[in-house]
Amino acid sequence: MAEDPSGGEKTEDASGRKLSKARDQGQVAKSQEVSSVAVLMAGVLALYLLSPGIYKKLLSLFDDSLRFNVVPVMTDTHAIHLLFRYGELFFLIILPVLAVVFLAGLISSIAQVGFHISWEAIQFKFSKLNPISGLKNKFSITSIMELLKSLLKLIVIAAVTYVIIKGELSNILRLYDNSISYILLYIMKISFRIAIRVLLVMILLAILDYAFQKWKFLEDQKMTKQEVKDEHKQMEGDPKVKSRIRQIQMQAARDRMMADVPDADVVVTNPTRLAVAVKYDGKIMDAPMVVAKGAGVVAANIRRIAEESGVPIVENKELARNLYSMVDIGQGVPEELFQAVAELLAYVYNLKGKKL
Repeated sequence: MAEDPSGGEKTEDASGRKLSKARDQGQVAKSQEVSSVAVLMAGVLALYLLSPGIYKKLLSLFDDSLRFNVVPVMTDTHAIHLLFRYGELFFLIILPVLAVVFLAGLISSIAQVGFHISWEAIQFKFSKLNPISGLKNKFSITSIMELLKSLLKLIVIAAVTYVIIKGELSNILRLYDNSISYILLYIMKISFRIAIRVLLVMILLAILDYAFQKWKFLEDQKMTKQEVKDEHKQMEGDPKVKSRIRQIQMQAARDRMMADVPDADVVVTNPTRLAVAVKYDGKIMDAPMVVAKGAGVVAANIRRIAEESGVPIVENKELARNLYSMVDIGQGVPEELFQAVAELLAYVYNLKGKKL
C-alpha cells in the first residue's frame, strides 16, 4: 500500500480536484506503447497504400540521378547542390507517410488524455538539471520497467523476423536470378508481413501497458484520510470557522430584530416561552407585520425590551404559537390570522386611545 511521506496510508481514491491538479501539472495516465503502436500501424498502412506511387517516384529519382549524357565535373559546390536537390525530392516523396505518422501520434495522445496543454509541465526548472535526481530517475522502478518493455519488444521483433525469414529462406536464395524491381517488391512484401505480425503482438502489449499505467496513476494519486479532510476544508471551509460565521450572522440578525421591538405596536406571548412583536402602519402596510419573534432567552429579551420601551405585552397562547410558527420576521400576517390580530390591535389601540 502506498504511503504518504508525512505518514499515513494512501487508502482513499483521488478526488476530482486532485486529478485536475495533477493534469495541470502534466501528470496523466498515458501509455507510450499505445502511441508507438498507433504510429507503427499508421506508417505500415500508409506505406502499403502509397507504395506503388512511392516505388515509381523512387525509380524516377534513381533514374534521374544515375542517367547523364556526359560525365559531370564533380566539384564541392556541385555535390552539395545535388545533395540538397535529391534530399528535397526524397523528402517530398515520403512526406505523406510522415504526415500520416504525425497525425496518428497526435490522435493517439489525444485519445488517451484529451486535448490539454500543461504549461506548468513544460516550464524550465533548474531542479531538472540536478544530476542526482537524474540518476535516481534512471534507476527508478519506472525506468527499469521501461527497459524491460524495450527488451521485450526487441525480442518479439527479432523472433518474428527470424521465423518469417527462416520460412522464406529458400525463396531468398533464388532471388539472384530475378530483376532488381522484383527483388525490391519481394523485400517490401516480406517487410509488410513482418510488420503485421509485430503489430499484432504490439497491440496486445499496448493494451496491457495502458491498463497498467492507468492503475499505477490512480494508485499514485491516492490520498490519505487527512488529505481528504484538508481538501474538504479548503473547498468548503473549516467547519469551526463556518459555525462561528453562522453564529456571528445570527447574532447580527438578532440584534437588528431587537432594534425593531421598540417600534412594535404589541408583543404577543404565551406567556413565557414565546414572544412575537407585531407592528402595523396602515399608510405603508397592507397587513400587520411580524418585526421580531423568539423562544426562550430570545423571548425573554423581547419582553424586556418591550417593557423598557413601553410596548404593550398581551398574553394569547394560541395566537402567539400561530404567529411564531406561520410567519417569518418581516412578513405580513396571513389572512387566517387577520381577525385575531385585528382584534388584538384594536384592544391595544383602545388602551392607547389610538385609532386602527
